[in-house]
Amino acid sequence: MTTEAIGIINQCSERRSADYKPNIWNYDFLQSLKSEFHEEEYRLQVQKAREEVKSLFVETLEPVAKLELIDNVEKLGLITYFQKEINGIIDSFQSFNDENGNVNIESDLYGTSLCFRILRLHGFNISQGMFKGFVENVEKNMNLNVKAMVSLFEASHLALEGEDILGKARALASFYLKNVYQQLDVEHGKEIYDALRFPLNLRVEWFNIRSHIQGYAKVSPSNFNLLKLAKLNFNMVQAVHQSELKDMLSWWEKVGVMKNLSFTRNRVVESYLWSVGVAFEPQYGYLRKCLTKVINLVLIIDDVYDVFGTLDELETFTHIIERWATEGTERLPEPMKFCVKILYDTVDEISNELLSEKGYMVNTHLQNAWKDFCKGLLAEARWYHNGYTPGLHEYLDNGWVTSCGPLLSIHTIFWDLYERQEEAINFLKNNHDLVYNTSMIIRLCNDQGTSKAELSRGDAPTSIMCHMTEANVTEEVAKKYIKSMITDVWTQINNVSTSLSPSIKHITNMARVAHFIYHNGDGFGVQDRETRDQVLVLLVHPLAVD
Repeated sequence: MTTEAIGIINQCSERRSADYKPNIWNYDFLQSLKSEFHEEEYRLQVQKAREEVKSLFVETLEPVAKLELIDNVEKLGLITYFQKEINGIIDSFQSFNDENGNVNIESDLYGTSLCFRILRLHGFNISQGMFKGFVENVEKNMNLNVKAMVSLFEASHLALEGEDILGKARALASFYLKNVYQQLDVEHGKEIYDALRFPLNLRVEWFNIRSHIQGYAKVSPSNFNLLKLAKLNFNMVQAVHQSELKDMLSWWEKVGVMKNLSFTRNRVVESYLWSVGVAFEPQYGYLRKCLTKVINLVLIIDDVYDVFGTLDELETFTHIIERWATEGTERLPEPMKFCVKILYDTVDEISNELLSEKGYMVNTHLQNAWKDFCKGLLAEARWYHNGYTPGLHEYLDNGWVTSCGPLLSIHTIFWDLYERQEEAINFLKNNHDLVYNTSMIIRLCNDQGTSKAELSRGDAPTSIMCHMTEANVTEEVAKKYIKSMITDVWTQINNVSTSLSPSIKHITNMARVAHFIYHNGDGFGVQDRETRDQVLVLLVHPLAVD
């Protein structure tokens, strides 16, 4: 046997298997999906229902009732239809606002908590001080009820750094709700379960629209027009998403990934779902398609570094990407050559689309983002191959980049509604902390969801493993510590997430999608979890409209 042949055998023996589950989706079935909700007749029905619902904003007079109307409209996914009316109500609360940022609406704990949450979400300068007396009453166990405590718990998740009253409110509300939940059956405890599991501020807006519609139908069945509008809107948006998903499946087939890369994950459907979570509105179709392509490339290249490549091959691969050249690819195995090709082709494709749609070139910016991503992955590969476990700080200093948060953010900003390239670049410069903190959430949530599987495979260290080693603590203690870090990072995100900027909302949504994808494990590695159910209810099955 030749030396060259022996070398090839040795390289193959070094390759690992992530043992990813096969794709569960029948692409022919998804391509066959058809929706009638593109038709003009449904647009006319939407317009009629919208005019009927507008009257609610005039007829509703009591302050808390107005806030409940806004809350319901937003939870039902209808904010774009009534932005003017909502802004009018929000502005009217200026008359209740004192010089210290307290809003005096003479309400109970429920109403005060709802008021705080809605107004802060809309960028209102509102003080935590309005809770001081209520928190003291909660500590004394006075006048407590589930509705009020859920409302307080939700409001507390909009706390900013240093808002200790809200921190205490969250702890008290959480303790109360956990105790009450133990005494209720599943049906009556659902509201508490949902809040404790996923507070509203951590939820992906569109992922919860359908359940909100179904829940609203139970508690307010008489509000026929609002329900009908919500159902029609859901189905019309779903029709847009179905069409885009079909385009992405065709793109995936055309690129030929699964024919050339047997080791990687086939997760185009889940990648598209992620993009829907970032920006669901119909006008962001280009952004969703771009993110779907980027996320698929992230998964592929991540698998190259984690599963397929030897360390020597990864050094060569990274050096090629750093130069953004093809020289040297002859030293790579065919699958890695293919990865270089589809990366370059896709970046060029996205850049050309941006040039066509917006009139500016972004090749260099996108290339630099991919270079940083690959250099970060190489650092993790070196740790793995050298048997090195970094300290938590060292790990996260690299891990926020390999989370793919910066990569997704830069693509998102360029596809958002900016007229000039300079505006997008300035946004990135001015919002570095938001990108960093969102990326940290993605990294920490990813580690929480995938740590067990990666530990069993012997992968590179995660934040949990790093803290276990550095602090000499158990896995359970390390997970609690990482969870507390996530809470702290959210207080940083909250400093800017109440801005009405679409870009800030989209970047913040990436953190929310990460919570969903990794909540019960790895939603990309294993599809037969909540991710599958979300695909079915959001992308496959329409709502029945009476």
